Amino acid sequence: MSWRRRAEVIALYASVLIAAGAATSVASAHRATAAAAPNCSAANTQIWLGLGLGGGTAGSTYYPLEFSNVGHRACTLNGFPGVSAEGNGGGQVGPSAGRNGQHHATVTLAAGATAHAILRVVDWGALCSNQVPAIALRVYAPGETRAEEVPFSFGACAHQGVLIVGPVRAGVGIPGYTTS
Repeated sequence: MSWRRRAEVIALYASVLIAAGAATSVASAHRATAAAAPNCSAANTQIWLGLGLGGGTAGSTYYPLEFSNVGHRACTLNGFPGVSAEGNGGGQVGPSAGRNGQHHATVTLAAGATAHAILRVVDWGALCSNQVPAIALRVYAPGETRAEEVPFSFGACAHQGVLIVGPVRAGVGIPGYTTS
């Protein structure tokens, strides 16, 4: 093989290796960007309660608790939100929501996207004899220390928990569809 032909082959191999390296670098940078999305904070997350229509079972009603990214960049949620009932005077009514024990994974929310967690509200009459009126939910996005108040009137118990929450899942919650 002539020196000229060898130089052409070497140049070809070098260009292939450089292109493969560039593609790997771009893929790695994309993975790093996706992995580097910060946790959704109270400043860029709006929490609201979806309709619970058709979500009832004997003794319980299910509601999609929605988490919308109102920021300008992607952010992540992982795990279970903190949820408790709030009474008329602003104090907590009964214990905080229990977790339903389902497996959870990190959900990445693009700007404008919504994720949900299913909230189960157990009929207070099945747990206690005296209803305590709750006027709102106090909701902490997973990993957050600042809560958002979500208006919602329901019957609670002073010493028994009536709330059970599932992990955050991608997409808007669908009324009537539960996996708990």
